[in-house]
Amino acid sequence: MTPPPPLSHAGLAGALGHEAADKRLDILRRIGQVGSISEAARGADVSYKAAWQAIDTLTNLAGAPLVERTVGGSGGGGAQLTATGLQLLDAADTLATLRQQALAQVAQRHAPADGVAPRLAALSLRTSMRNQLPCQVVALQRAGRAMQVRLRLSDGSTLVSRITRESAELLDLAVGSEVLALAKATAVAVLAAPANGSALPNRLHGTVARLARSTSGDEVVLTLACGLQMVGFSAPGLQLKVGQAAVVVFDDAAVVLAIGG
Repeated sequence: MTPPPPLSHAGLAGALGHEAADKRLDILRRIGQVGSISEAARGADVSYKAAWQAIDTLTNLAGAPLVERTVGGSGGGGAQLTATGLQLLDAADTLATLRQQALAQVAQRHAPADGVAPRLAALSLRTSMRNQLPCQVVALQRAGRAMQVRLRLSDGSTLVSRITRESAELLDLAVGSEVLALAKATAVAVLAAPANGSALPNRLHGTVARLARSTSGDEVVLTLACGLQMVGFSAPGLQLKVGQAAVVVFDDAAVVLAIGG
């Protein structure tokens, strides 16, 4: 069997941007130990849905599948880590050791009252935004006091973020910059394809992967054409189905940009 390609620098930086105690890595590690997403969720004291969110986010950031479903057997199937998932955990262990060594060295050079080591430990980005898409900047255009940033996903599809010009400067954005596009799930509407009536500037096509039904509108996980996942909400009564073609639409002002530090 051909060995998997090593994780890219961008994939490692994105997926391991937090310390190894990150709950998402804990869930991934537990899946490798017990061979079940539901059991891993229980062991990590999170819901099954939250466990899937962790898998989707890490997969997006790593740029390769980390978990694969298995079928058959006495338990009726389960899940196992891919070779890339195992690589990621090995890298996480290495980084955790190096991180602790670095923090110990900082603590030796600074008095506890300085608070330097605690501040370093808190620098990692944590966000409630469930949609996190690795992109590349392909164009920047001034629009009054704002800057419109056109972004390209790995399959060539594009989206737009509208941020302040000051933010664009502080991020040092330029054509070719690698960024992370973030959007709250509540800012993303999911429509049945082709959804030609929407006036929102961002439209990404995909297939419904999972649903959580609700009388106020279903929460929908969509697998985009590029393989990434997006989460949004459909209108009450739309009744999308798993496997159905759908479109996510969202405003350019709803897209927040982040870069690795």
